[in-house]
Amino acid sequence: MTSMNGAALPGAWPERIRALGRGELAPVSPRAAATVLLLRDDAAGGGGPTVHMLRRRASMAFAGGAYAYPGGGVDPRDERPVGWAGPSLEVWAATLGVPPRQAQAVVCAAVRETFEESGVLLAGPDGGTVVADTTGADWESDRAALVTHDLAFADFLARRALVLRSDLLAPWARWITPEFEERRYDTWFFLAVLPDGQRPRDVCGEADRTVWLRPADALSGYDRGELTMLPPTVATLRALLPYGTATAALAAAPGRDLTPVLARAAVAETGEIVLSWPGHEEFTVVVPAESETEAKTEAKTEAKTEAETEAETEAEAGPDAEAGPDRGPGPGDEDAR
Repeated sequence: MTSMNGAALPGAWPERIRALGRGELAPVSPRAAATVLLLRDDAAGGGGPTVHMLRRRASMAFAGGAYAYPGGGVDPRDERPVGWAGPSLEVWAATLGVPPRQAQAVVCAAVRETFEESGVLLAGPDGGTVVADTTGADWESDRAALVTHDLAFADFLARRALVLRSDLLAPWARWITPEFEERRYDTWFFLAVLPDGQRPRDVCGEADRTVWLRPADALSGYDRGELTMLPPTVATLRALLPYGTATAALAAAPGRDLTPVLARAAVAETGEIVLSWPGHEEFTVVVPAESETEAKTEAKTEAKTEAETEAETEAEAGPDAEAGPDRGPGPGDEDAR
């Protein structure tokens, strides 16, 4: 993983971009994912909303050390019927631009992943309430079972007689991982205000730090090269700057452009690679041809780290562990967070 002005750029990218340009690389189909910018107003007052962020462990195979939001890939079981409150699936389908079943899966993934990675649950006994405390041992047991895929989200809600509060989510953006990436996600970013009585917990095994940051402070750290973030994270933070409260940000969500942002890569005759994200010129990167050798070396190091991480995970899980989908983001995964 390299970093340019705080932007995380996997070292394998240059070589894969060239292979894609030569027709030697078939793009992987992106997996649907969701991530949530959990907001609360600055306790000091007058500072605008703050965002709950996670720093991915440096050992993670993808985006290690990058700051992101709770989130991840859709579980196929997220399409199962659940207690539902808020806009209908037809409304969500029209908003997200996907069929109703996929719209439900994306929304369920957003709520489920937020609970799995922060302990915050956007659900309640009915359409007008939200659970106030999820810190007990029984809640933690269910959260852990969701993480290991021993418990489906639909069964979790049904057993506790809860309905998913889809009205507490506001669609904010949509990014798709570049075609040359090995792990690709079609990720919807949502806003949500922290429910009264709930507090995020540092429960995400993929993170080594959790923090509440004002968007301006997070972006200042990124601009100084002190905080590593991927383009979707930076862009969604910048979009929050005009709003003085978390409620104001959510109110501005309807009508936002959810056209997917997909990176473009071009190889010049000189051998330079120009990587850009349409509509987000600040992320344009020019990779000199002479840096390719260095990039290949770094890519090999990343591949070794990924293999070691997966081996450690398998050893910890044991031979009888159920194989679950790769964790997303988001934030975290590259374009999932």
